[in-house]
Amino acid sequence: MQHRLFCMISMLWVGSLLTLGLVAAPVLFSVLDRESAGSVAAQLFRIEAIVGVVCALVLILIGNRFVKSGIVDYKRVRWIVAVMLLCVLVGYFALQPFMNAIRVAAQEAGTTLADSPDVTKFGVLHGISSAIYLIECLFGLALVWRLSGAKPVKIVPTNKSAKMAAKRARR
Repeated sequence: MQHRLFCMISMLWVGSLLTLGLVAAPVLFSVLDRESAGSVAAQLFRIEAIVGVVCALVLILIGNRFVKSGIVDYKRVRWIVAVMLLCVLVGYFALQPFMNAIRVAAQEAGTTLADSPDVTKFGVLHGISSAIYLIECLFGLALVWRLSGAKPVKIVPTNKSAKMAAKRARR
């Protein structure tokens, strides 16, 4: 049951990442003007960041429980989730405030972002943020790929407890 919950949360998270990055954002920029599309996309990416943090924390907790019970297949899976969480934290919570400040400064100056003197700085930050998002998506695909295999097997040696097996697996 917990394995299925883990898979479901992972697939919902990765599915939302891919849908937002490959479908929603491109459609916004093809239908709306650049400024409106950027504002809507920023709100969608904010929601995605919150979803990502919540999903990552839940997955790490479940993964820790699996590893402690002797299912060593989840050691790598936890690392994949941790890298994805790091991508969310850096990509959204570290870079987005700077991008938003540039956007607000342009609005306060009465210009568009494209006419702002900080447009190159915004472009560089946007490029870094996009690269981090791509890395998160690739790790998400790796996570789903890893989980789509056979159900993980509990490795508990004869006459040993699950706790001892987990300690041995950590070495």
